Amino acid sequence: MRKISLVWLLLGCVLATPALAIDTTKPLPTPELQARYENLTHKLRCLVCQNESIANSNAELAGDLRGQVRKLLIEGKSDRQIINYMTDRYGQFVLYKPPVEPSTWLLWVGPFVVLLLGGVAIAFIIRRRARMVAPDAEPEPVDEDPWS
Repeated sequence: MRKISLVWLLLGCVLATPALAIDTTKPLPTPELQARYENLTHKLRCLVCQNESIANSNAELAGDLRGQVRKLLIEGKSDRQIINYMTDRYGQFVLYKPPVEPSTWLLWVGPFVVLLLGGVAIAFIIRRRARMVAPDAEPEPVDEDPWS
């Protein structure tokens, strides 16, 4: 009885995994369009999650964006036209890898500046602590009875 229950449980888990799929729409008519769709949805950021592509996000807005990409592909738009449409509508933030331009310099340089400032702060703290205790200074005598 126990083995049968385990088999039913495993079978239920295997059959339920399609329900966890993010993009449940039918594939596009041609393999080329489907490949372009998958490529584009991995290049675009989910505006709700912000750390996932629209291909990997289950947010409602990501689903709407996937639908928009699908619609534009079926209309015959090029990848560049679709990217331009999305950036015109949502800004450069919708791209997972925004281009290097004056408005995105902080995105590209910011992490390195923070890393550099952290290194300078650590060096400053280490030098300050080294000056606080001179290596050739003799320790002060300790009283045996601290209460007297």
